[in-house]
Amino acid sequence: MKKTCVAMLLAGGQGSRLKALTSKVAKPAVPFGGKFRIIDFPLSNCVNSGIDTVGVLTQYQPLELNSYIGNGQPWDLDRSDGGVHILPPYVKEGDKGTWYKGTANAIYQNIGFISLYDPDYVLILSGDHVYKMDYEKMLERHKAAGAACTISVMEVPMEEAPRFGIMNVDEHDMIYEFEEKPKKPKSNLASMGIYIFSWKQLREYLVADEADEKSSNDFGKNIIPAMLAAGERMAAYRFSGYWKDVGTIDSLWDANMDMLAVDSGVQLFDSTWPIYARTPTKPPHFMGSKAVVSHSMVTGGCEVYGEVENSVLFHSVRVEEGAQVKYSILMPGAVVKAGAVVEYAIVAENAVIGAEAKVGAPPEGEGAPDDWGIAVVAEGIKVGDKAVVPPKAMITRNVKGGAVK
Repeated sequence: MKKTCVAMLLAGGQGSRLKALTSKVAKPAVPFGGKFRIIDFPLSNCVNSGIDTVGVLTQYQPLELNSYIGNGQPWDLDRSDGGVHILPPYVKEGDKGTWYKGTANAIYQNIGFISLYDPDYVLILSGDHVYKMDYEKMLERHKAAGAACTISVMEVPMEEAPRFGIMNVDEHDMIYEFEEKPKKPKSNLASMGIYIFSWKQLREYLVADEADEKSSNDFGKNIIPAMLAAGERMAAYRFSGYWKDVGTIDSLWDANMDMLAVDSGVQLFDSTWPIYARTPTKPPHFMGSKAVVSHSMVTGGCEVYGEVENSVLFHSVRVEEGAQVKYSILMPGAVVKAGAVVEYAIVAENAVIGAEAKVGAPPEGEGAPDDWGIAVVAEGIKVGDKAVVPPKAMITRNVKGGAVK
């Protein structure tokens, strides 16, 4: 059946900058905000925007992500006509087969899937951003501009512009130049990595790009510059809401802390634009008689007997008596034993922090030094009793009791 717009969600990234958190899972499957995973945001945005056909392109460590998405039921994408589809790399007849070589190549390899629905437009999304966006409004902008491609942009401080791909636009917000991380930016409109293409034009450029052996097969490096060079109409769509690329440890921690702030713009429980998730059924959380919890999110199945401040606790977390958890993220099943102190840290799923151990530390003074950062304990790791894990440490092996890592 023909669809007006099909969404293609790029979810195969390794997430090397998240290091210990993505050693066993793809980046879009990393837990976020107490009950979500990062991929919940683009999937929820799609269904809230009226887009009911989504291809999820997986590659790196796909097992948990595939299991999490399942049949798409939590996002109302379990449909016989459209719905959500997992799209891994595959081998064609007479071909040895390859991994997805780049973002454009990933879409090229799935031209057949897109063609099943004969769409007028294709929406390209990334699986590692936290935001709420009505893609229907972006599509309206695309149609009104008569564009071959529309790119979502947001204003960033000019001093931060060199970190982004920058779109230079005319008085009608039509793009005439794209600069990748310019040293001297001409504008502060940063690309968000969200694109809407008219499918007929995109298909032509994908085929031509694949035939170019020198191409990196990337949208930002190849497809967008090629379309600009050919004189295609390229529109900018300005977005002004909350948006965070959570591809680094610091940004992931920041986004979770933003969620706890009243005026940050992250409203995860807004009924007018809900974020859906596949959440396990757990009993209500339990607070011991000596538990002290302030300004934190504590989800179902948690047991708290110690002190929790300004932190996010996913389901089935246990904080024992005398333990302190401050400005930290404890992912599902994490345990903090009696007397342990966890500050400015991310503790991954099923990790255990031993009794009287110390993980992380608060920044000293106004400006944190270069050797300070968020401490991370990887999935399933055991930190021994009285062990010390310093700030910015990335713990991927068990730590013996009393050891300084």
